[in-house]
Amino acid sequence: MGDGTSQRDSPMARCIVRGGARMSIIAFDPGLSGGFAILRRDGEIRAADLPIIGEGTQRRIDAANLADAIREHGPYRLAIVEQVSAMPGNGAAGMFRFGQSYGTILGVLGALAVPVRLVPASKWKKALGLDSSAETSRARAIETWPSNAAIFSRKKDHNRAEAALLALWGQKNGGAA
Repeated sequence: MGDGTSQRDSPMARCIVRGGARMSIIAFDPGLSGGFAILRRDGEIRAADLPIIGEGTQRRIDAANLADAIREHGPYRLAIVEQVSAMPGNGAAGMFRFGQSYGTILGVLGALAVPVRLVPASKWKKALGLDSSAETSRARAIETWPSNAAIFSRKKDHNRAEAALLALWGQKNGGAA
C-alpha cells in the first residue's frame, strides 16, 4: 500500500482466507428475516439474525453492521450461503427485497475477500437428513449444540438454526458444493 504497510498488515487482511484449518466457517440463511452463524473449528457455534435497518418497504440488510460482525469473528476458511431463487407466489416487490438482501450478503463477503460457496437447501438438508421443515432444523440445531440452545429457542430462530446447520454441512464437506 502506499504508506509503507503491506496489504497483509491491513485490518481487512484479517478477513482474507487462504486455507488454514484453524479458521471458522460462516454461513448464511438469506432474507430480511435471515440469520447467520459462525462455526469454529473446535465446534463452538455463534448465531444471530442478520442486522436490519429501515422501516416498512425501506427495510434492508445493514451492510456496515454485517461487515463489522463478520470482521469481529474472523478469519474464515470460507462462507457458505444458501443458494436461492425466485419463489412462486411471492410478489415482485418482495422478491426484489429478497434478492437485494442476498446480493448484500454476497457483496459484503466479496468486499472482505471471504471465499463463498453457494449451496442449494435441498443439497445440504438431504446430506444432514433434514426435511424442508424449519421447525425440524431448529430442533436439530438445539440437539447438536445443547449448550447453545438459547440462541435457537424461539420459533423465529429457525433462520439462525438453518445457518448453523449449513455451517456444519460446510465443515463436514469441506465446503464443496
